Amino acid sequence: MECRPGCGACCTAPSITTPIPGMPGGKPAGVRCVQLDEHERCRLFGRPGRPAVCASLMPAPDMCGDGREHAMRWLGRLEDLTRPA
Repeated sequence: MECRPGCGACCTAPSITTPIPGMPGGKPAGVRCVQLDEHERCRLFGRPGRPAVCASLMPAPDMCGDGREHAMRWLGRLEDLTRPA
């Protein structure tokens, strides 16, 4: 499966605790990454500065579902389930 054009859910929904170029403290859940371009595509895709957590997220039917709203909900649940106590 390939990324859905115009989605960007995986760059918005989850928190990222490692530095991102332009976001040295990472980003909180629900905040749009500064590396998303105007087409909701990652400017760091395939580059060394891309955080490992980002590289580990691969598009899949269960995560992406039928659209951005599904992906945001799925990733939001994942965020809740993996949040440290």
